[in-house]
Order: sequence, then structure tokens, then C-alpha cells
Amino acid sequence: MEITFDQLPKAVSQLYDKLETIERLLLAKSDDPQPESDQLLTIQQAAEVLHLTVPTMYGLVQRASIPVCKRGKRLYFSKQELTSWIMAGRKKTISEIDAEAENYLSSRKRGRRS
Repeated sequence: MEITFDQLPKAVSQLYDKLETIERLLLAKSDDPQPESDQLLTIQQAAEVLHLTVPTMYGLVQRASIPVCKRGKRLYFSKQELTSWIMAGRKKTISEIDAEAENYLSSRKRGRRS
């Protein structure tokens, strides 16, 4: 594509418009919250996050009840893994238990008819 001297002002104007559009898109993208990167925590920090004492944390580590990484004599905890570990212990509501029981009973009734 060749641009003549007469077309130069129009081409520069189009280029400027495209550049402004790119700038707006980049600024909008930078305003979006970035996902939190995983943090490694010491045993003291992990205890604070979980609202537990350090001796309780050592007990959980000894029983292999909590996700932990060991490097040398140091223990490290992933903040995301701790959050997942907490959520895995979530108790179901009565309505969730009732729905599961209903699904189980209905699937057993269908299985017996066959």
C-alpha cells in the first residue's frame, strides 16, 4: 500500500485513531483485577490465616492432615492449598443432604426394576 503526499494527513489520522484504541484497550486490561498468585507461608503465617496455634499446626502436620511442603527443616504452606483444604471440610446443608438422599433412592428404585 503506497501513500501519496496528499493522502498522508488522512493516513496519520487513521494511525492516531488506531493507536488511541490500542491505548484504551491496554488501560482497560490493566484495570482488571489480576488473579492472586499463590503465596508460600511460614508455619506462623499459616497459623494466623487458619486462626490456629503453632502447636496445633505442628500436630496437623505430624498427622498429615494438612497440605504442607518441607524443605530441609522448614515447613511451607500454600495459601491456595490451605483455602482448598478448609473448603473440603465444608458441611452440607440439610437441603443438600435431602437432595442427595432423594437422588440415591430414585436411582436404586430404577436399578431394581431392570
